[in-house]
Amino acid sequence: MSHTKDEVEFTLKVVINKHATKVLFAEIDSNFADVLLSFLTLPLGTIIRLVENQYEEADIGSLTSLYNGLSNLDSRHFSTEGVKMTLLNPRSSFEAEYRKLKLDINDTKPTKYYACQDLDCVSSRESNICMYYDTAVCDCGQPVAREFYYMTTLDSAAYDDGGVFTRNGAYFLISDDLQMVPSVEGSVMETLSILGITDMDGAQLRNVAFGFNKVIDLLKGSLLSSTPLSDIILGENRKYYSEEKPPVGRVLFHGTEKEATTSSNSKKMILKLMLKKSTNELLFAQCEEDFIDFLFSLLTIPLGGVENLLGGNTCLKNIDNLYTSLENINGDKYLRNPDTKGRLINLMMLKCSSPRVV
Repeated sequence: MSHTKDEVEFTLKVVINKHATKVLFAEIDSNFADVLLSFLTLPLGTIIRLVENQYEEADIGSLTSLYNGLSNLDSRHFSTEGVKMTLLNPRSSFEAEYRKLKLDINDTKPTKYYACQDLDCVSSRESNICMYYDTAVCDCGQPVAREFYYMTTLDSAAYDDGGVFTRNGAYFLISDDLQMVPSVEGSVMETLSILGITDMDGAQLRNVAFGFNKVIDLLKGSLLSSTPLSDIILGENRKYYSEEKPPVGRVLFHGTEKEATTSSNSKKMILKLMLKKSTNELLFAQCEEDFIDFLFSLLTIPLGGVENLLGGNTCLKNIDNLYTSLENINGDKYLRNPDTKGRLINLMMLKCSSPRVV
């Protein structure tokens, strides 16, 4: 079970280069590895909310603008108040696992379920259950807005004593750019070579305490920095990125070898663009509600879902590394069960549908 945020503290065994300017790698236990892997399961909107709650200025590019734009829109622009609150606080299919983490940075509450508000409704209960309040309509036409207790197989997992994502007692090494490999006794140099570490001359070992604030720093740094561990551990004077010129790769671009094919049945969304004639600069776009729905739905996609959609090749290189590391880990030896890797790698947004019944 998760503890109070202020009570939790991890100890990382950190190896630093001889000049104390860079973290080479750190050894972490299964509890910290679980928290790190939970980053992949967080919806983009949740990440923005967590970072904004922690920092006065928390600019994560256009996602911050999108989230704040949604927050500032009057509720009358949404079909229900529940829809707006759902987009600002997107749910995750891993909420049962969050409650088992040693540190749940999202402070997850027990999952609530909603059914048709008509107590005499004869429609199938299993096909008219939602995890979101006041966002769906029952087959009978009434709102799905009556809260009730409904235990699923995922909820019951929160009460066993196994690991969360990794096996209890497992240890891992993580690099400065969040590559993660199992710590195997007797093959340290081979493991370090996988992380790209070849020079250990004069390296220093430190025990570093990591509490809630540093974990949130790591979440933010994993999105904005190429060296998040060094930034956090070696001093507050290190900047996440240059304010004058973003580093190469900060522009979100995904290249594919094959040209995308468009089905004749694919839905097209039309935008009217206003350009500045002298510079061909885009000033703004006018669109229909379908495009706005699409934009807001991006906030519900988990970070690992972005990796899944873009094949692990995004501008977020630390997250690319973490996702690829997960793909390469022997799930039978180091993950909680054989299904864990598949669930984490094939992440997508949580739809309003019937949960699995025990």
